[in-house]
Amino acid sequence: MNISDYMQQVGRQARAASRAMARADTATRNRALLLIADAVNRDAALLRAANQRDLDAAAASGLAPAMVERLNLSEAAIATMVEGLRQMVALPDPIGEISNMKFRPSGIQVGQMRVPLGVIGIIYEARPNVTVDAAGLCIKSGNATILRGGSEAIECNRALAAIVAEALESAGLPPHGVQIVDTVDRAAVGAMITMPQYIDVIVPRGGKGLIARLMEESTVPMIKHLDGICHVYIDAKADLAKALPIAFNAKCHRYGTCNTMETLLVERAIAATVLPQLAALYLEKQVELRADPEAHALLEGYPHLAVATEEDWSTEYLGPILAVKVVGGIDEAIEHINTWSSHHTDAIVTEDYSDALRFLREVDSASVMVNASTRFADGFEYGLGAEIGISNDKLHARGPVGLEGLTSLKYVVFGHGEVRS
Repeated sequence: MNISDYMQQVGRQARAASRAMARADTATRNRALLLIADAVNRDAALLRAANQRDLDAAAASGLAPAMVERLNLSEAAIATMVEGLRQMVALPDPIGEISNMKFRPSGIQVGQMRVPLGVIGIIYEARPNVTVDAAGLCIKSGNATILRGGSEAIECNRALAAIVAEALESAGLPPHGVQIVDTVDRAAVGAMITMPQYIDVIVPRGGKGLIARLMEESTVPMIKHLDGICHVYIDAKADLAKALPIAFNAKCHRYGTCNTMETLLVERAIAATVLPQLAALYLEKQVELRADPEAHALLEGYPHLAVATEEDWSTEYLGPILAVKVVGGIDEAIEHINTWSSHHTDAIVTEDYSDALRFLREVDSASVMVNASTRFADGFEYGLGAEIGISNDKLHARGPVGLEGLTSLKYVVFGHGEVRS
């Protein structure tokens, strides 16, 4: 069977399964999630072995370090997957919830009911944990899903797919409710994004090149983000006992994630105090600092220092490089962020309540934070159980996309025999 025929079959199976997934009650969907969690724990050694085969292949092919980091399925990552599934079980079921009921003068009652989107196609690179996170969220929200992981994670994804299929059948749900695209042929992606008759929405999770291609070619609506250019602004009224660890963690906790800080902004009044202290922390991690002229003068003598160019303000490094700029105050900080940010996650460190509220109101990003690391912009950390992706868009879903982002609202009307006159 050629790729087009194969993907058409996958699509037909997903559409048929989506109806059964939407009909399933809360207990059945939760049972499937618990069975997946138990099987992941049971087969942890097998999953690590499959992941090691992927890692060995990645090393042989010279995969970029940021991608290798995402590919690694550590014991902690497995534990997080299991915890995420169990957290999803504990979340309220959004499906069938009716809200905003109002009586109209005609006598009818009008409200809105939350319903599944239908079939969700997810395209992602590396990150085998996405396979379980995405499957879990789609099951909980009553959707069917087609998962197309990257070729670099094919061994681990196949092992996870077997676990999910086993759990769905044991729970009495259709095994085609979650399907892994079992080919590394890139033509499968082209087929997925042009099957609106079978797929209701595409969620791409990957590099800028992948998402840019999908934005150009897809005929299916998408929930997406293109870049993760995140900022931390340290205000003159910041508590340095909070500011230093926040700015260090936001950059150095992990380099290859979309919620990692890429630009540090420091108010001029405290820059001479703050920047040398932060530079000492960044030196431990050999972080290269690309500084504007004012920051460059304050950091003279730092061994990994370069002059920032305009390109640095719009670059997602995904590595140990940080752009640094001194600003005159909150007005300049907000202006810089709204100009150069990818509208993903931006944070202010301040003890000034008015500045904090201004930052929250005026920074145009999906997640805006006060006195916290940008690394918290994550579905698991937000209590969503996990996330299917992060959206920088403003329509339908924004920020980490959990259960509600995988549903829609339809109007429902209760009448008592009324007719329109």
